[in-house]
Amino acid sequence: MAEHYFSSHDGEITRTIPLNVELDGVGRDLVTAPGVFSPKGLDKGTAVLLKEVPEPQGNSLLDIGCGWGPITLSLALRRPTAKVLGIDVNQRSLDLTRRNAELLGLTNVSVGLPEDIAPDQRFDTIWSNPPIRVGKDVLHDILLTWLPRLSPGGHAYLVVQKNLGADSLMPWMSQHLDDSFAVTRYATSKGFRILHVERDR
Repeated sequence: MAEHYFSSHDGEITRTIPLNVELDGVGRDLVTAPGVFSPKGLDKGTAVLLKEVPEPQGNSLLDIGCGWGPITLSLALRRPTAKVLGIDVNQRSLDLTRRNAELLGLTNVSVGLPEDIAPDQRFDTIWSNPPIRVGKDVLHDILLTWLPRLSPGGHAYLVVQKNLGADSLMPWMSQHLDDSFAVTRYATSKGFRILHVERDR
């Protein structure tokens, strides 16, 4: 059975690959490795998200599905006084995000497996390119685990490819989140939707 980037990949990374990528308007020398999402560079969806979203707010920020770290690192670069958490089920992704934060001298980044995060921890800003290809049931479970952890007044931005169900995901979230949440389409670009979830209380 083939392994996917959303498998656990508990094995130690034995070989990293140099990666130069632009984050927050500056070329960054980072590392990547096989067995993670988009190992050769910034994928189109993440690039759209990082270009379109407003500046992150608050002191506790979350990236759901951090991969090698582009969203986590961007949150930390844009909000250096905040604590930024990157979560992933893929241990290689956590290792790479941690290494890349160190390469950039970012001291406000931490990473962890979803089950290791305290259930009462809340987040002021959530950014994510969620793993659509895990299937609807798993995706829905991920969203209903993390979106309710938005702080009152918090904002989440999710990038989803239009032809992979973005337009059906928006009403589904509206139906399954309670009435303290508002779900809207924030932007459309290059075949992707950015969905905005705001919590008012």
